Amino acid sequence: MTAIRINFDKDLVLAGHFLLKHLEREERQRLAAAARLSHHARGAVIFQKGDPGDSMMAVIRGRVKICSHSLDGKELVLSIINKGGLFGEIALLDGEPRTADAVALEESDLLVLDRSQLMPLLTARPDIAFRIIGVLCKRLRQTSEHLEDTLFLEASSRFARALKRLGDAFGRAGPEGLRLDIKLSQQQLGCLVGVSRESINKLLNEWQRAGVIRMESGHIVILDARALDEITESCA
Repeated sequence: MTAIRINFDKDLVLAGHFLLKHLEREERQRLAAAARLSHHARGAVIFQKGDPGDSMMAVIRGRVKICSHSLDGKELVLSIINKGGLFGEIALLDGEPRTADAVALEESDLLVLDRSQLMPLLTARPDIAFRIIGVLCKRLRQTSEHLEDTLFLEASSRFARALKRLGDAFGRAGPEGLRLDIKLSQQQLGCLVGVSRESINKLLNEWQRAGVIRMESGHIVILDARALDEITESCA
């Protein structure tokens, strides 16, 4: 972790964040004074599973992947946190060690909120605690869906559903389709879905030929979202 290279107004960042913008100005300023800003290069490990859970982080710039690894080194991507998103909330609430790894997918700037500063605030402001619980519940739902996909769907269905989710989170509508505003390698896509890079390559080629998607400078453009739905349903 290195010092951030761009000057941010921490109070302004907190005032614009969905979780903390409802704080009173004095509460927000007190929290801003205690918050830290950190910069992480692309590929940098922010924390690892088992590390002390002493903070929660908000993404100011960049993207962060939350992932887990098997004993033989296989990676499973559990979530991708976009700008404005939170992560590290589980360890923040229970004080236990981290449950997964966090890695910067691209150059990222984070606002770090220490547990020692946040817990008194959550006691005084239960509405903030409920918002964090809401974030946690959403993450648990996503994990449950991921597990169901892995157990019950074939590779093509899992990948089709994953592209739809990426479209919901990172899609930008254009004249021809939905362009995913995130560049993921075939290996990273495979880790997200739980299949091999070779399978991802095969499916991408098949769907390009069928006019379902198009590759554009490393980005995926979804041309036919209905076809992805049909792939999911037909192979379920």
